[in-house]
Amino acid sequence: MPAPEPSRWWVIVLAAVGGLLTRIAFPDPGWSALAPIGMALLFLALLRDSARWNALVGFVWGLAFFVPLITWAGEAVGLVPWWALSVLEAGFVALFGAAWAWARRGNAVWRSRPLQLLVFVVLWVGVEELRSAQPFGGFPWGRLAFSQADSPLVALASWGGTPLVGAVVAGIGVLLAFAWMAARRLALVRLAVPLAVVAAVFVVALLIPLDTQAQDGTLKVGAVQGNVPTPGLDAFAQRRQVLDNHVAGTMALLDQVDPGELDVVLWPENGTDVDPQVDAEAAALIDGAAQAVQAPMLVGTIQYPQAGGRYNTAVLWEPGVGVVASYSKQHPAPFAEYIPIRSWVRPFSKAVDLVTTDMVAGTKVGYVPLDSARLGRTVGIGDVICFEVAYDGLVRESVRAGAEILVVQTNNASFGYTDESTQQLAMSRLRAVEHGRATVQISTVGVSAVIAPNGAIVKDSGLFTAEQLVATLPLRESQTLATRLGAWPAWIADALAVCVVLAGIAGARRIRRAQRDADRNEGA
Repeated sequence: MPAPEPSRWWVIVLAAVGGLLTRIAFPDPGWSALAPIGMALLFLALLRDSARWNALVGFVWGLAFFVPLITWAGEAVGLVPWWALSVLEAGFVALFGAAWAWARRGNAVWRSRPLQLLVFVVLWVGVEELRSAQPFGGFPWGRLAFSQADSPLVALASWGGTPLVGAVVAGIGVLLAFAWMAARRLALVRLAVPLAVVAAVFVVALLIPLDTQAQDGTLKVGAVQGNVPTPGLDAFAQRRQVLDNHVAGTMALLDQVDPGELDVVLWPENGTDVDPQVDAEAAALIDGAAQAVQAPMLVGTIQYPQAGGRYNTAVLWEPGVGVVASYSKQHPAPFAEYIPIRSWVRPFSKAVDLVTTDMVAGTKVGYVPLDSARLGRTVGIGDVICFEVAYDGLVRESVRAGAEILVVQTNNASFGYTDESTQQLAMSRLRAVEHGRATVQISTVGVSAVIAPNGAIVKDSGLFTAEQLVATLPLRESQTLATRLGAWPAWIADALAVCVVLAGIAGARRIRRAQRDADRNEGA
């Protein structure tokens, strides 16, 4: 049976504190242990049976979480889009609150704490999956798993990816809530059991082996963070300056290595603000840098096809040859890189007019083949661009295609001195663990980093600095369980979420029908 219901005002406060604590679990400061506590407070705030009330509680939790989490959106595009996105995402937590009220009305869930744990977790994962896909391709930012880059729980990503890590964090939250309710009643056995389960989960996570050894040689890379003239939306206002900065950064690599020592040089998204495939001067600058270091370069640029629109593209530039391979971003960011329903949105924010040419989605998997003369074979580079690192399938498909390392090319210049880059770095670290791949996040302005296959940061850079990172990465071909399972954990969670909600609604109707029949019989 449920615990006594606290006052409604106290519940609202509980929800708001829970959302804020969960946000603090994300960078910065990234206190990962607070995420389960925030989920525990959400569980305690959802004790009432009313779906409408629980939707309100979930909405309050969601606002307290998303508004401070994505302050970078306000930095980039203004107050109205920032709050609109926060309200939209909070609406998914409201949906979760209502779904939880419906699902637990079934007699079995109502009376069983283990089933409450299972149902709560399944619904949470299901709603995270839903908001990661809808609307306009979804917004996975803020998934619980991304708060655990510095936690032992991150190792679970190698087994079941973000769905499993998120499920465990939510489940620990429920167990902590159970422990709190038992402590209030001085029920020592009921207090000890959930705490023992939590301890066991951490022990299992600590025992998961995360191999970091090279399986088929190593790749020596140089990553160039060139910086921009000024933070914010005017970062690319000085034409060619960003290109010049990255050329200079490439030449600066020669202070650390000899020509020909590097296997590849990595530039960030928009590392050149001029397309070298149509601009001869830009091509000459890039080729000159590539020939100086005597290494191919993965260069982020923008392409303008004749059919219209633009592609956010990475090209592999071979010294003296030019472009030999490319990858175009598959998931442009809605309302940032392209504007859906532009005429409807414009009255709410003139920021939509900052995007004058909509970005077009690429159609190929993020796999770039690098022909290595030193290794005598082709090395697979898994490339994702900027926010694509948040999408499970895009990263996974690049590894399945044969990627032996991962590269996250990003441009964080528009977000100023916010937490956006460190939040993105936490995602890159989780992807490294999830797929067992050394990963390089390279940004125009930082934070850039070299990440070992176990998620540890090997080298990193500052924010709004010009720096170069040189590292030798282990090449790995084996696939983790998470890579092999693919989307199945998410699909199973989605199906179970729908089933438990429908079962709860049906069970509640049966109980109400039985009660009406009993009342009718007593009246007869």
